[in-house]
Amino acid sequence: MSSNLHRSNAAQRGSAKFDRPIKPRPPQGSATLRRSTTPSRNGDAVPGRVRVAVRLRPRNAEEMVADADFADCVELQPELKRLKLRRNNWDSDTYEFDEVLTEFASQKRVYEVVAKPVVESVLDGYNGTVMAYGQTGTGKTFTLGQLGEGDTSNRGIMVRSMEDIFANLSLNTDSVTVSYLQLYMETLQDLLNPANDNIPIVEDPRNGDVSLPGATLVEVRDQQCFLELLRIGETHRIAANTKLNTESSRSHAILMVYIRRSVMESEDIVSSENGDGSHLTKHPKPLVRKSKLVVVDLAGSERIHKSGSEGHMLEEAKYINLSLSSLGKCINALAENSNHVPFRDSKLTRMLRDSFGGTARTSLIVTIGPSPRHRGETSSTILFGQRAMKVENMLKIKEEFDYKSLSRSLEVQLDKLIAENERQQKTFEDEVEKINFEAQCHIAEVERNFADALEKERLKSQMEYMELVKELEQKLVLNQERHDSNGFVADPGQGPAASSQDKVAEVKMLLETESNRRKAAEEELENLKRQLERYTHLEAGGGDMENIKLRKILEDEANQKKKLEEEIIILRSQLLQLNFEADQMRRCLDSGSFGNAFSATDSSTAQVRLSQFKDTGNDQKSSVATLFEQVGLQKILSLLESDDANVRIHAVKVVANLAAEEANQKRIVEAGGLTSLLMLLRRYEDETVRRVAAGAIANLAMNEANQELIMAEGGVTLLSMTASDAEDPQTLRMVAGAIANLCGNDKILTKLRSQGGITALLGIVRCGHPDVLSQVARGIANFAKCESRASSQGITNTRSFLIEDGALPWIVQNANNEAAPIKRHIELALCHLAQHEVNAKDMISGGALWELVRISRDCSREDIRSLARRTLSSISTFKSELRRLRIEC
Repeated sequence: MSSNLHRSNAAQRGSAKFDRPIKPRPPQGSATLRRSTTPSRNGDAVPGRVRVAVRLRPRNAEEMVADADFADCVELQPELKRLKLRRNNWDSDTYEFDEVLTEFASQKRVYEVVAKPVVESVLDGYNGTVMAYGQTGTGKTFTLGQLGEGDTSNRGIMVRSMEDIFANLSLNTDSVTVSYLQLYMETLQDLLNPANDNIPIVEDPRNGDVSLPGATLVEVRDQQCFLELLRIGETHRIAANTKLNTESSRSHAILMVYIRRSVMESEDIVSSENGDGSHLTKHPKPLVRKSKLVVVDLAGSERIHKSGSEGHMLEEAKYINLSLSSLGKCINALAENSNHVPFRDSKLTRMLRDSFGGTARTSLIVTIGPSPRHRGETSSTILFGQRAMKVENMLKIKEEFDYKSLSRSLEVQLDKLIAENERQQKTFEDEVEKINFEAQCHIAEVERNFADALEKERLKSQMEYMELVKELEQKLVLNQERHDSNGFVADPGQGPAASSQDKVAEVKMLLETESNRRKAAEEELENLKRQLERYTHLEAGGGDMENIKLRKILEDEANQKKKLEEEIIILRSQLLQLNFEADQMRRCLDSGSFGNAFSATDSSTAQVRLSQFKDTGNDQKSSVATLFEQVGLQKILSLLESDDANVRIHAVKVVANLAAEEANQKRIVEAGGLTSLLMLLRRYEDETVRRVAAGAIANLAMNEANQELIMAEGGVTLLSMTASDAEDPQTLRMVAGAIANLCGNDKILTKLRSQGGITALLGIVRCGHPDVLSQVARGIANFAKCESRASSQGITNTRSFLIEDGALPWIVQNANNEAAPIKRHIELALCHLAQHEVNAKDMISGGALWELVRISRDCSREDIRSLARRTLSSISTFKSELRRLRIEC
């Protein structure tokens, strides 16, 4: 919102408003009720200086073809925050910026170093500006306005800024209002309401604040609402197709975010007793801070003969260059401390008056391209950024007292707390009642279960008793019948009479036994009753000794299991160590070089040199070369087996850097470095070690001789295991790159596939990271190219291994991927697969034919487009299918 609107609203509410300059941050550890009001300076000598970052766009497809024989005109040194612009093959100009971002810099990093400090200052109550400047087609709109709907990692500064703003605001007390405008041919238009096509710019003569009374203001409550506004604005923004960019912005886009925050600031008040200032008290005072964030996506500067603008587009280009020229004049005047700054020469400079030389914190990102054909435009852009770094702003914060708003907020909070307390009380009572009811039900169920068990036991005992009595009676009758059938009566102590007495005694013993069993059953019933009473008592008291005993037993078993697992881990590590020592001994026996081992003194010396390398970060390549000369390759490789994790990690990093140079690769392999790197993949689970080791193996895999050695030592199997276990995108990218290099060797295709290389490559796509997928696509393209070459030479006549391993659905799905490297490699893979007649039916059923037709018509590269056309016209199966579908290619 403009300052005059702020004043009118403040006057209606009876609130006082004041401006104040930057205050120093409070001492660390002091109590504060709000965020620091001083923006972070990041080491700058002048807090208000305009910060400038430069970002290099990667080569596009057209530049890769046109400039294939030429080096980039820009050399970046991000660690020194410096870039070099080549004048010729011998000389170059060096420039320093606040930040230097390479073509590989992520959108997140660009936001954190360019815009996040500005957003933090805006949240603290200061005005802020983020602006992008550069030649047409160098990525300004991608940097600022990318929505990231397909891939959230591509979100631009506008979207990420609002995410941080919403994360730090309370929508109950704070508000966010948005305007989205474009400056087209010196006419300010509203992108949210195209009917407002000529918005006036009003300046306050007292303080110079700029307001836009006709602009549409929309209050946003969440990120989704803001994204919808950006989509609406982008549909109304004017763009055109030029030779430099297919969607060149023909207007300057200005996003204005107004933030109103309610904060509490403590005020020092000295209380005096008897005329003396005895103690210092602090009373909070309610404040309202109103700040503004301006994000400006400038239209690209362009030269007419390069952009090919004609007719109306020529007029647009004139106005664009006029406004950018006026902006450059203002920045030159401010940088030279001129008495007159021509802000009124253009509407763009009038709107940005507060951003350059005003009270706002400003960050500028200049975007450049690598092509040597546009060196003049790149040089002009860099000089513009250099001049902007000389501009200094005087940052000020604007605050207003707002007791009424604070009172209303407190009343709302009090009502909410009362209602929440009542809800919590009701929930607590309901929960207590529910617990009591469940406990009563549980107790009743336990009582029923015990009563049923007791009744069943009693009935069982009675039945057994009756059966025993019946059995005894039957035995008694049988004995009596036997006695009568003998036909004589013997003496009581002789013959059968004695036997009967024995049986009677036995029966008596049985009866006595059954009586004892019955008594024991009754005692067991009594015991169960007592247990039921004790269980009921424990349920009522909240304790359960049985549960405690069971828990203790389970804990003992868990501890025992943990000890066994630790012993297993120790045994496994010992086994791996023994295997490694056996491999080392076998290598020594094979080479006969027992004298290459060096003493513990040499090892410690190498560790000292390695620690020195770790501490030097200014020139890594020179440090590696120095370390290589002073320590020696054998000593460095021996440190890969160090017990110190830090020494091991830095040793593998040194080997990886050495492997990046082709001249060192043969020496590393001859010294056993490849075997040591593969052993690291096998033995260690540390993510850093595995990532760097995989990267070193990928560098070595670029040499054809090393590729066969990697296969012979089981390297593909180890890489496949690493791919299945790893989750880090960088580790997966290194593994995929190593396998992709191996896929380009005709001699090892069958062995590569049999060892799981293709399966591992397809499994890596689960990561979804664009860089990882690019390496996977490159590996598939290399494999398909080798198969196509083998088929054309008559070496093989079987269906492609890629199709047999199920790679075709993923290839078809990503044939039109938004990422250019992935799309290019997949298109090449499809063309190579299609050259073999035996693959045609599978490709037709899998939908690849439609992608081949699209490639033959719409591919941006002429060589791939021609290859697709030749394939469709030479394979009979494709020709018959196209005739059936009545498609002309």
